[in-house]
Amino acid sequence: MAAQGNNDPSGMISGINMTPLVDIMLVLLIIFLVTAKLAVSPPHAFPLDLPKSSTGDGTQLVLAINMGKDGQIDVNGQPFASDDAITQYVVAQHAAHPEARAVIQADGKVLHERVIHVLDLLSQAGISQIAFGVTLTSPSPAK
Repeated sequence: MAAQGNNDPSGMISGINMTPLVDIMLVLLIIFLVTAKLAVSPPHAFPLDLPKSSTGDGTQLVLAINMGKDGQIDVNGQPFASDDAITQYVVAQHAAHPEARAVIQADGKVLHERVIHVLDLLSQAGISQIAFGVTLTSPSPAK
């Protein structure tokens, strides 16, 4: 008889079976561990090389790339007519300054494909430290 060990004379089992509860908790723990791993390091993330603090002894070259809605690309204020000219300029700057960084600022009307193409040009030239510049706008009044 299942209830012989209890002091309850009616024979009812008043204990809670802990095995299903433990099983559910272990499954939830495994799910959280797997999803936490994926959240920390997505499989196809764009690799970022964050800047490190320096003592200020050296200067660092920053290539300011401005992409206009008309298709014009300026690097450090100089307009460039072709992708080859941009690549040659960036390769020369990277050879002179190996720790060069790039900041891309594009107009809102520039196609995403064009921005990715410029990212690819910078990557081919050896620039791996790239940031995106944004223009802050004042919030529109609520209606």
